[in-house]
Amino acid sequence: MNKELMEALDMLEKEKEISKETLFDAIENSLITACKNHFGKADNIKVEIDRDTCDFLCYAEKEVVEEVEDDCLQISLDDAKELSIKAKLGDMLHVEIKSKEFGRIATQNAKNVILQKIREEERSVIYNQYYEKEKDVVTGIVQRYMGRNISINLGKTDAVLNESEQVRGENFKPTERIKVYILEVKNTPKGPRILVSRTHPELVKRLFETEVTEIKDGTVEIMSIAREAGSRTKIAVHSNNPNVDAVGACVGINGARVNSIVEELRGEKIDIVNWDDNPGNLIQNALSPAKIVAVFADPDEKTAKVVVPDYQLSLAIGKEGQNARLAARLTGYKIDIKSETQAKDAPGFRYEDYDYDEEEYDEEDYDEVDYNEEEEGYETEGGEAYDEVPGQESEPGVEEGFEE
Repeated sequence: MNKELMEALDMLEKEKEISKETLFDAIENSLITACKNHFGKADNIKVEIDRDTCDFLCYAEKEVVEEVEDDCLQISLDDAKELSIKAKLGDMLHVEIKSKEFGRIATQNAKNVILQKIREEERSVIYNQYYEKEKDVVTGIVQRYMGRNISINLGKTDAVLNESEQVRGENFKPTERIKVYILEVKNTPKGPRILVSRTHPELVKRLFETEVTEIKDGTVEIMSIAREAGSRTKIAVHSNNPNVDAVGACVGINGARVNSIVEELRGEKIDIVNWDDNPGNLIQNALSPAKIVAVFADPDEKTAKVVVPDYQLSLAIGKEGQNARLAARLTGYKIDIKSETQAKDAPGFRYEDYDYDEEEYDEEDYDEVDYNEEEEGYETEGGEAYDEVPGQESEPGVEEGFEE
């Protein structure tokens, strides 16, 4: 029996990651509960378990008295002499309790105490395990749809992907593996409740940290990120090593690194630009692939005026304002984009107020083409485009952070 008990404890410790000490405590409490149910009280009941052999002893501490008034707490001198010859009045004697004498109800209650403790510890282990992974990315398996929410199996427990955290247009099939970002881990009476997301900008950041070695070891840093889930993401990166190209490291050879992330995000476009401490240069990078004539940034007001060639205006603003909107979020500046013609006609406009890019732009060097986001995948700062999965369209959104 003791050998079987030890094997059972070893199995529980291995499979459910519950310590043996916790299980021993649960067994001791269950025996005390059984005694309470059997005798009506358990204030003087003690249980000792040998951690090595699983042998246990259950006894009651009783006072030796001349006349017994309470059988549970006292023992007569004659009965005490049968247990110990040296017993005398006033002594506290350990009287062994045979667990086999417990009734069916007491035994069942003891069993329930152990099971309840195992369930509580299992929930606690799962909660602690996933609480440490909060704000991180994990791989889960799609279980089923619960209305408009999705149940995702993470291994030892299920997480909930709420409708508000799902990317519009993404459809999953049961048993499909997906990566999700753990938003929050709550400890509830029914066990840990884990909320995950597919729309959070940190999902893209964590995917890059996993895919790009230079980001993982700190050589390259992601300084800022702006995302419209399912449509486009812009990230600004900075290299702490002058010999390492931050954008190139994120893109990988022939786009291998960023392509795997685009695939995981079901074709979401990703623009990777260089971070710059100069707000004007940063805004210019953030508005790529559009070419900028001049930028005037006000760090105090967090506003910027940008002048672009007439034929680049639609490209700078983007479809439904998306390019400018993401650039505003990426830089933290409210961006006012004007074409050269609009800027010259604007009252109080002076070219000397603007920071010029040293590169001169000639309209003959560019073909005037319509900016079609559906033909782009991810882009580097230079505007080099890569194909993406077709059929992804940007969502209409409020044009915040810039004025046209």
